[in-house]
Amino acid sequence: MSKKLEKLFDGVFLVYGKLATKNLVPGHKVYGEDLVKIGSEEYRAWEPDRSKIGSAIKNGLKKFPIKNGSVVLYLGCAEGTTVSHLSDIVEQNGVVFGLDISAKVMHKFLYLCGTRKNLVPILADASDPYSYKKELEGVKTDVLFQDISQKNQVEIFLKNARIYLKKKGTGLLTLKARSISSTENPKKIFEKEIKKLEFEFSVKQVVDLSPFQKDHTFIYCERK
Repeated sequence: MSKKLEKLFDGVFLVYGKLATKNLVPGHKVYGEDLVKIGSEEYRAWEPDRSKIGSAIKNGLKKFPIKNGSVVLYLGCAEGTTVSHLSDIVEQNGVVFGLDISAKVMHKFLYLCGTRKNLVPILADASDPYSYKKELEGVKTDVLFQDISQKNQVEIFLKNARIYLKKKGTGLLTLKARSISSTENPKKIFEKEIKKLEFEFSVKQVVDLSPFQKDHTFIYCERK
């Protein structure tokens, strides 16, 4: 029988065997997830098939750099499913900047920002990092996470890291093979893309995201 509550990382738990975070806004759901009360605390189920970070944790991620007080830049935040869990984790002392190019999803993300004061929305194109320099003026992030569906995923990640990620900061990158090539073997794609990263980052762990996400891999790396 699963333990009632087990800590995996700072702010990340197993609740009755299911991945969860402590709800920053008790009583409120974000995407229809289960809420579970243990003692005086409420936890939100973190569905790994709805979240690349959740998938990586479920599949054996060894270290997780986001914690209470972290400053995170999230490229490709969409409506904020995963961001809401990061909001739980960084708590009121941290901040998550959520960036997306789509005005439609940003409209929904803005609603989430209204209920969670540690979220900052940025409507912009991640491939042009200088276009949102004003929104991030004076900010050096602890963690850069990227989940976008473009061919040049690694190049976009590196451009943003050079400007916004502090030295020795942590990079978390989801690579989507089919966005890079629809014909090449995913394993070969990932090998080539990781080599590009290694000029500027030390790659610490690579996690296959199947069966939650097909032809996706998750990279934990640290800026040199």
